[in-house]
Amino acid sequence: MITKDEVLAFIRAHPLAVVSTVGERAMPEAALVNIAISDALELVFDTTDATRKCTNLRRNPNAALVIGWGDARTLQIEGVADEPEGRALEALKQIYFAAHPSGRNREGWPGLVYFREKPRWARFSNYFRPRQIDEIAFP
Repeated sequence: MITKDEVLAFIRAHPLAVVSTVGERAMPEAALVNIAISDALELVFDTTDATRKCTNLRRNPNAALVIGWGDARTLQIEGVADEPEGRALEALKQIYFAAHPSGRNREGWPGLVYFREKPRWARFSNYFRPRQIDEIAFP
């Protein structure tokens, strides 16, 4: 069984994810994003309001992420995304900038938004021997 601490450590070691959202016609759409994570297990990424993922998440906040390709182990996460505001946004931006200092250079971009995903479920998969698949659900 995996733990929250293992999930946190893995994500902090892998700063990129593929995020999958639900498109207008209920079809999956995927995009590569920079990610960071808070101690409270809140994933954060930025994008602009001109992207499909932004439009999709505003319409349907359910999203899945895959983290850690190229290694023997990957992490899949499913959760619900929102656009934090106020103090929550400022705190998450500091976490994001610590992981991705170049993110500060995008702050002036027109339509820049930040999404926070709160995971409901995660799965580590390792298909090398010994094969290992572990899941965890979050309240």
